[in-house]
Amino acid sequence: TARKNGIMGDVPGCKLLYPRLPVKVFMNHYERLIASFQDRSARIATLGLGYVGLPLATVFAEAGFHVVGIDPIQSKVDSINRGESYIQDVPTEQVARLVKDGCLEATSDVSALRDVDAVSICVPTPLRKTGDPDLSYIVSATESVAQHVHPGMVVVLESSTYPGTTREMVLPRLLEASQLTVGQDFFLAFSPERVDPGRKDWTTLNTPKVVGGITEACSDVCSTWYAQALEKVVRVTSCEVAEMAKLLENTFRMINIGLVNELAIMCDRLGVDVWEVIDAAATKPFGFMKFTPGPGLGGHCIPIDPLYLSWKLKSLNYTARFIELASEINTNMPRFVVGKVQDALNEAGKPLKGSGVLVLGAAYKPDIDDLRESPALDVIGLLQNKGARVSYHDPFIPTIQHDGWAMDSETDLAAAVRTADCVVIVTNHSNSDYPAILAGAQLIVDTRNALGAISRGNPKVVKL
Repeated sequence: TARKNGIMGDVPGCKLLYPRLPVKVFMNHYERLIASFQDRSARIATLGLGYVGLPLATVFAEAGFHVVGIDPIQSKVDSINRGESYIQDVPTEQVARLVKDGCLEATSDVSALRDVDAVSICVPTPLRKTGDPDLSYIVSATESVAQHVHPGMVVVLESSTYPGTTREMVLPRLLEASQLTVGQDFFLAFSPERVDPGRKDWTTLNTPKVVGGITEACSDVCSTWYAQALEKVVRVTSCEVAEMAKLLENTFRMINIGLVNELAIMCDRLGVDVWEVIDAAATKPFGFMKFTPGPGLGGHCIPIDPLYLSWKLKSLNYTARFIELASEINTNMPRFVVGKVQDALNEAGKPLKGSGVLVLGAAYKPDIDDLRESPALDVIGLLQNKGARVSYHDPFIPTIQHDGWAMDSETDLAAAVRTADCVVIVTNHSNSDYPAILAGAQLIVDTRNALGAISRGNPKVVKL
């Protein structure tokens, strides 16, 4: 009845999914926040407008909240305010509509946090070159929030990190800056991002969202907030459980990929087709999950997140042996690929040094424009170090600047394939004309089984 008799929101163009509750005098911040999330009157912020923050901001805005995205990179801010998207999974048409309707805006000014009821921290968590976690982005974001944390505020960390980060790193900074009581005056939780760029079936909207708070009240408030915009919220008992769940997901994938990568090396020694082996095993309807080998790990999670867990456990005098072994195998796959290229050229009577090698695909997985941690970067660098004349083609990645070298994507693919001494398929984009590539190439090293059955028995194709 209250919803039936309520009024709509104040933000022009932002249609609330539910009418606003009648005005009520709330006894505490907990009650006010719960009600403001349910009637969509809460003001929302995402700190960080990258692959995680921008999709999340648009989902909240679509649900009827007014959202401000905060990012230190002014070009991102300007793009959003012009109604333009720079993230492949977020259509420009959607951003333009949400900005026009007044539901979404962006700023580089962190003082905007003073006026919001809830903020999601969506910043990168890379590894240093030493393999240690680089938590500087989380620290910087937390300090920005700490400057403006206020009574009745919800803070959620979404960045992947090791168990204990929310309680041991974020919470003390907020407490010291505010002198507030967590679970009463403000609310803190961890909810790991589960973004898989390029997917259409599982998105930010319908991927189940794990939430774990510092206190039960924190979990209540955060779960209520996210449940207004996301299809399913999975509540766990603590932020440590939520942090660990994220690492388990990606450690599971990393270790299984490491297993099939080692299987590829073993099959190479045995003279057995690893792809046929995997396909045969995958016919078992139970007890087996198909993973495929490749030139190495890429992306924002799988190569990095498990090493956060390994690093944390070293401080507890424990070695995460599965993680360390899988990481070693996966890290060495680009070298294995370069070895295959060198051997293939030798069989053709050509040295690797001075030969023209065309790398097909630079993104870390098919049909996306994401270059983060892509094994193509290592493959290109290793080939260059051995004296090869390297070029690449990727319709999603027009230019690469990495580790002291820069390169533009070949625009005439057919000509590049014909003139290359060897073509190395690193990323199997679905829009590639593989029959034409096979017909035009002198020699191909296929690390993804992109050619499939059409290459069977072809002497100029070498598979991983």
